[in-house]
Formats: sequence, C-alpha cells, structure tokens
Amino acid sequence: MRKFILSDNVRADWIDYNGHMNDAEYVRAFSWGVDAFMDAIGLTEDFRDSHQYTMFTLENHICYLDEMKLGERFEIHLSLLDYDAKRAHVFFELYGEEGKRAAASEQMLMGIDQTSGRPAPFPEDVFASLKELAAQHTPAEKPKEAGRVIGIRSKKK
Repeated sequence: MRKFILSDNVRADWIDYNGHMNDAEYVRAFSWGVDAFMDAIGLTEDFRDSHQYTMFTLENHICYLDEMKLGERFEIHLSLLDYDAKRAHVFFELYGEEGKRAAASEQMLMGIDQTSGRPAPFPEDVFASLKELAAQHTPAEKPKEAGRVIGIRSKKK
C-alpha cells in the first residue's frame, strides 16, 4: 500500500556527536518527502508559481525507530491516511539498508492560496490526483505510530 517517494544517502554533515543521523535530519528527509508528495499530486514548482497555490505543514509527529549511519542509503515511502478538500493526512516511513524501518512521520498538510495566505481547496486537477493516490496508497489499518500522543504514563503508588 505504500508509495515509494524518494531515496538518498545519509550525508557527513547529518551525523551528530552520537555517531548517527541527527534527529533534525530526519525532519529534513521527511520534508523532502512532502516535496515529492506535492510533485506526485501535481503541485510542482511550475504549478505553484503559476497558480500561487502551495501546501503548508500544520503538524508533524516523528517516531525514531532505529539509527541511520554515515553514507547509509535510505528510502521514503508514503501512505495517505485521509484527505478532504483542503487537507492531506500523510504518513511517511524512512527505511535504511536491508529494509530497516528507521523512522516514521505523521503529518497534516494544508492547501494554501498564496495570494491571500489563507487555506483554500485543492485545485481540481490536484484534488483528482490526491483522490487517485488515496485509492492506491491508503492502508487498510492505520500504522501503529499514527495518532500517538506524547506523555508519561503515571504509575499508581
């Protein structure tokens, strides 16, 4: 059900003092995933420029599942959890070498009219592409990392 969206390598300047990929670089990789998702539904750079329409990230939750090392090849895959006329609820997974599932990112994206700076419905062609992508890449069950809440469970004393 997942859609392959991009691949790259962990770069030297992404490695932190612990000897693995810095947490901020996962955000960068998932941001590139958003760019690839936008291209996949027709929100290309040319379209954005000519229609003054784009997407903003409203919310982003990342689960760090395994370490990524210098030079390691990675892939980003996408599932579309839900969508409406203005929003897309997407779920990205970052896989390292040998299929290692290293991170997941759940995001809420909003379509924006750049002339007003306000939310706006997806253009008709973009919405049709989004609907088609959803038909092919919406999982039957929500991934276990989706919808998580951060907190410390209190222990009864």
